[in-house]
Amino acid sequence: MWWLMAAVALGIPLVLTAMPEFGMMAAGAGAAAIGAGLGLGPVGQVLLFIAVSVALIAVVRPIAARHSVGRPQLATGTEALKGRQATVLERVDAEGGRIKLAGEVWSARALDTDSVYEPGHQVDVVEIDGATAIVM
Repeated sequence: MWWLMAAVALGIPLVLTAMPEFGMMAAGAGAAAIGAGLGLGPVGQVLLFIAVSVALIAVVRPIAARHSVGRPQLATGTEALKGRQATVLERVDAEGGRIKLAGEVWSARALDTDSVYEPGHQVDVVEIDGATAIVM
């Protein structure tokens, strides 16, 4: 019974802190409870708890870390517009102009002060500055 209470007690910080190690130790406590139910002595129960907890932490934690690092970030809002192509509607230079970007008309400014883009020209969005797309 003590091992089941330990498993529940270890589950509480898991929920509150989102640290998966507590869940792995709760699983170790559950394994020790099963061992106790099968007649394993106190020393065997503690060793089973330690072995299962350490094994889960040693195996599952690196796999979880690898998956969280490799996940691509989803760009939203203006970040999603960077790198997209747009069509020039009104002449774009260092002072300003208009482009059609993702189906919407945007104010635009050339990244290079010497560049001028005429209507119909395809440009790449480099940055979004407020409501103005910086293009090249």
